[in-house]
Amino acid sequence: MIARANLQNRRVCCSPTRVPINTMRVAIAGGGLAGLSCAKYLVDAGYTPIVLERQAVLGGKVAAWKDEDGDWYETGLHIFFGAYPNMLQLFKELGIEERLQWKEHTMIFNQPQKPGTYSRFDFPNLPAPLNGITAILRNNDMLTWGEKIQLAKGLVPAMLRGQQYVEETDQYNFSEWLNRQGVSEEVQQDIFIAASKSLNFINPDEISAVVLLTALRAFLQEKNGTKMAFLDGAPTERLCQPLVDYITERGGEVRTTTSLKEILLNPDHTVRGFLLRGINGTEDEVLTADLYVSAMPVDPFKAILPAVWRQLPYFQQLQGLEGVPVINVHLWFDRKLTQVDHLLFSRSSLLSVYADMSNTCRAYANPERSMLELVLAPAKDWISKSDQEIVAATMQELEKLFPEQIPHPAKLLKFKVVKTPRSVYKATPGRQQCRPSQETPIANFYLTGDYTMQRYLASMEGAVLSGKLTAQAIASAHSESDPSDPGQTMQMPITQPVTNAATA
Repeated sequence: MIARANLQNRRVCCSPTRVPINTMRVAIAGGGLAGLSCAKYLVDAGYTPIVLERQAVLGGKVAAWKDEDGDWYETGLHIFFGAYPNMLQLFKELGIEERLQWKEHTMIFNQPQKPGTYSRFDFPNLPAPLNGITAILRNNDMLTWGEKIQLAKGLVPAMLRGQQYVEETDQYNFSEWLNRQGVSEEVQQDIFIAASKSLNFINPDEISAVVLLTALRAFLQEKNGTKMAFLDGAPTERLCQPLVDYITERGGEVRTTTSLKEILLNPDHTVRGFLLRGINGTEDEVLTADLYVSAMPVDPFKAILPAVWRQLPYFQQLQGLEGVPVINVHLWFDRKLTQVDHLLFSRSSLLSVYADMSNTCRAYANPERSMLELVLAPAKDWISKSDQEIVAATMQELEKLFPEQIPHPAKLLKFKVVKTPRSVYKATPGRQQCRPSQETPIANFYLTGDYTMQRYLASMEGAVLSGKLTAQAIASAHSESDPSDPGQTMQMPITQPVTNAATA
């Protein structure tokens, strides 16, 4: 098994105009961003991937569906950041960069003490970190000068002492780390509850300090790190479908409604095949390939893990990882509630972030009516409640955010609630040591997914990077190209920001 640090730094050289000669088939269980990205980079390297997705819709944690009225609803509120270099590179390689709708470079928070008002952190056109420092200094709604000094004192160690120091903070939750830096409870409440819930759907007293500090380093050290974009439509159509087209046009295959029932083993415990569950009364199918990849989330993968593999330390570490529950709420109103074309941090005890998608997303645009998409977090006490209970609680919170429109005169026309009982891994202290490398002890089996070890933690960027790393590991270990022809080797560089660290 290759060490994590080496795995993340390895490259396969290439000419972008030539594809290596390789007839190897790679079966990938899971059609989320990690699985599709892995397949994309495998076809670039000349392999033949077969992506198998259990659901009828691709995308995993970015999946979306249409309701009976033709309106879209999504698994989550998906925001693309300037600190997502591998995601942005993927958009460029697919030729769909124009689908990202970049917003004004600002961060907008609701003010609970002044219902219906906002506080902004506007980033000027200056180099980093001066633009972030200026944004903080200019804001006088949320932070006093004393609190700004406290905040600076707390963040300076992470900025100056580097990523190694940040990695060592995984022993603390973020509240503990802030307390050690002398940052007051007021500052924690004002800024970091919203940030914590937006990153991992849990509060600062649960989330590992490494998550917030990794994100803050990237956002403060990259000029456009905090700049945000919305996709111009549903991720299933506007991002996943271009990936499918790219893969299939180059000889790969993508199958939906195809569920992995069992990983079949050879006598030496390598993979013999994927047993696929039959549907609608059909018999189970055995799919064989040269190599196999799990792109499943960590929880279902642990459930299907072969018994003999469970004895290996590599797979035993996965027991320390589990997905966090999250709820995405969609509310359609009969009139406009806001004209704000941006992500909003609610600073609510129930809600995390939200946006009026009729303003932010071209495909959802409506000049007369609002469609709010809201993330309910932490969701552990709500995941088992009815949709009606969840919507009622959400509406009570919205009365504080939109006191002039809710409950009157705005009328709720309809709603959709999407529950994900196990979403991204719950990033509590100590989880870093549980995250596996993409290359496993099993010679013909690999892992991919944002829970695997990569610098971007649990995020869309992390999923894309993990897929690229897995494809890179496969190409390094199983290349069949002619070594006498340097034009037949494939380059898959890992795009890093200036700081080599980012998450969101």
